[in-house]
Amino acid sequence: MNAVLVEGQVLSGRRRGILDYVTERGVVPVGDLLERFSLSRASINRDLLALSAQGLLRRIGPDITALPSASSSGSVVYRARQAVAQKQAIAALAASLISPGDTVALDDSTTVRAMADSLSAIAPLTVVTNSLGLGTRLGACETLGLIGLGGRYSPTFEAFVGMVCEQSVMSMRIDLAFVSAAAVHGLTAYHQVEEVIRAKQALMAVADSRVLLVDSGKFGNSAMSRLALLSEFDVVITDDGIAPAYAAMLRDAGVTLKIAAVSPPVENALTAG
Repeated sequence: MNAVLVEGQVLSGRRRGILDYVTERGVVPVGDLLERFSLSRASINRDLLALSAQGLLRRIGPDITALPSASSSGSVVYRARQAVAQKQAIAALAASLISPGDTVALDDSTTVRAMADSLSAIAPLTVVTNSLGLGTRLGACETLGLIGLGGRYSPTFEAFVGMVCEQSVMSMRIDLAFVSAAAVHGLTAYHQVEEVIRAKQALMAVADSRVLLVDSGKFGNSAMSRLALLSEFDVVITDDGIAPAYAAMLRDAGVTLKIAAVSPPVENALTAG
């Protein structure tokens, strides 16, 4: 098998184990991987080359890191473990905007994916998504109808992108489209990957209402490509970690901003008061 994975191939069990191990720790010396997985240096180098080719890991000298670079938003595994409490709070508030009978579009982001657990209680409901991961989670739910968008599969995002994906949604009418962004700078939302941006924009184009879900840690940052102005969204939902001055600036600009309260960590809640 070619050592370099290409789009569409599935990670082997060993490579998934390496990815998860590095993701959990952030930075891992190559020597630790050799010991942990009982591999030869040639074998670990082939695995690292394959994971690097998919944009899942980076090699910096003797160390391996799962931190995303400026041109890659990183793997779903990495992103799903960032700002978990914030994403859950944002997703719960977003789900409260949905009414039974709606047709909703959900993008491939891990923030939007956090809405999955709230959707089964809203019936009837139709969900349109390009996310394979989200579709897999919702497929067994008997209370909703699921429409999956095809296209070229990107294992990095566990989603379908490209012309087929974009064109397949154009004949639909969506009540609400929920999308996320990698960064918000000023009054503009950004993402690093153009194909992912076009899939999000296609969902937005056929929706009566557009909702941006973005955790507070993404404000004040930037990425390579413009997704949309915040004014193009009917609602922007973030968490209570956003700087008050930034929130005031958004509202002064006419952005409808909703702020989700993040529950305190369990250990703090037990000792509070």
